[in-house]
Amino acid sequence: MTSIYQQAMGSDFGRLQPELREYFGLHAGSGLAGHGRGVFDVAGCPAWFARPAFRLTALENAFFPEYGDDVPFTIRNYPHTDPFGRPALTARRELDFGTALRVFEDTTSLQDGVLTDYVGRHRRMATLLTCTSTDDGHIRMVSSQTRVFAGIRLPLPDAVGALAYVEQWWDDDTGAFRIKTRVVHRQLGTLLVYAGAFDYTLEEFDGVLPADARPRRWEQRV
Repeated sequence: MTSIYQQAMGSDFGRLQPELREYFGLHAGSGLAGHGRGVFDVAGCPAWFARPAFRLTALENAFFPEYGDDVPFTIRNYPHTDPFGRPALTARRELDFGTALRVFEDTTSLQDGVLTDYVGRHRRMATLLTCTSTDDGHIRMVSSQTRVFAGIRLPLPDAVGALAYVEQWWDDDTGAFRIKTRVVHRQLGTLLVYAGAFDYTLEEFDGVLPADARPRRWEQRV
């Protein structure tokens, strides 16, 4: 078996740094899950006008309104098969802002060679996820074509939605992974950012999501 990222990226996956190939190489048959721990140099919502809306999305374990420096965080990655038979990876991140502990969770599923990322505890928001390798072996991910499932499928036009840009790489100098993420609205600018470094270990995993990583509902629509 191969991971959802390897299947989606094809030969481009082999251009990633070896550490990234291991990180993104987990699949449902590997018997392994990943656990990371680190500190974000900066994390949260720099746009004050978006914070009231993000207080609501924080209830869904999606975006969050806080903004700060030196934010400790953990991430857990679980490869599995989703209830619709698609290979998937569920991630749960916890960020400790001191005044609040925020959770950001999602499931990325592969169907017909295309990655769809379902965000929030009820997986009501979905984005198309495109992954590429940079010339120096970093992975770049772009989330686009956002849809909200509120009984019906509601695509958000570019003028309303936002794009998420992620770059992750292995830093030989520090012996840790580094990541930087920006959620950018075309008119309003940067709405969410986090960037920092983390250590990562692999652990035995039986393929069954632990209770705190299971969403309240699953979504099949793409």
